[in-house]
Amino acid sequence: MEQPDEFELANARGHELQSALPRALSARYDRRIGRIVLHLSTGIDLAFPPHNAEGLEQATPAQLTPIEISPSGFGIHFPQLDADLYLPALLEGFLGSRNWMAKRLGAQGGKSTSVAKTEAAKRNGRSGGRPRKKTAAVA
Repeated sequence: MEQPDEFELANARGHELQSALPRALSARYDRRIGRIVLHLSTGIDLAFPPHNAEGLEQATPAQLTPIEISPSGFGIHFPQLDADLYLPALLEGFLGSRNWMAKRLGAQGGKSTSVAKTEAAKRNGRSGGRPRKKTAAVA
């Protein structure tokens, strides 16, 4: 009995993925609402603001058209920006790589305010502020 080669296995996994997950059938940037709109094979439309997606943060409306969809329907490509998004990750709420998402979450956490944080900042300021970083003595 002959073992299937890697190419056949990859094709089988691809077919399973295509039958299990929604695929993008069309994609466009809607200037009126300022969102990228994906029409999925399930009949659902997914819309999100481009500044929330990695690689599209600084994009102008003119740079967001055209949008290309990969033959599998899982890849969304913005040729003018050379940026790509992966539909299964978008559906899970990930608009970028793990590192990019962590930086965005950390930036949001740093912006948070509370009574306790305000009081701590006041106490720190009264005692001279943040301690200076110690530098190694130059010989």
